[in-house]
Amino acid sequence: MSFRYEIRLSGEGGQGLVLAGKILAEAAAIYDELNATQSQSYGPEARGGASRSEVIISDEDIDYPKAVHIDLMLCLTQESLDRYHTDVKEGGIIIVDSQAVTRFPETQACEIIPVPIIDLARDKVGKTLVANIVALGIIAGLLDLISVQALQQAIEARVPKGTEDLNRKAFQIGLEAAKDIREHTKHKE
Repeated sequence: MSFRYEIRLSGEGGQGLVLAGKILAEAAAIYDELNATQSQSYGPEARGGASRSEVIISDEDIDYPKAVHIDLMLCLTQESLDRYHTDVKEGGIIIVDSQAVTRFPETQACEIIPVPIIDLARDKVGKTLVANIVALGIIAGLLDLISVQALQQAIEARVPKGTEDLNRKAFQIGLEAAKDIREHTKHKE
């Protein structure tokens, strides 16, 4: 059975979402041998303006490279949730930074998972700059889509030289947060 999975990473310029999208796409295409496309969009003011990166992953050819039915969306700002939540398909997942996003849509037919992503980057890794990599760890830990090993390899290949250890730690913190989310979800059932 074939699949097409659409991911949107959204927030503001300077949060590393374009890099995170490139890492996701490369992990899928280069290391897990799937098909992937990545596109990006950001406001005229790169830092601080709206920013988004979209990744489509499939085991077949991708005939249309734009995300139209988002399966998973990451929102690191309230504005990104407000602007894009209606693009997430029914039954999809929205991961939000629980400190930046405080208002949730009322009629959304998808799962919203609040996680203190930026706080985890600051408090457990020591730099908010790696919140994007923490988010990738969370995504990898919640989805069985791209292998953890493929993402680790893509992170190593893409992050600036000299920051590999910092980014490895950030990814691991994200994986641990995802494990906690899964455990919490099991106990609710």
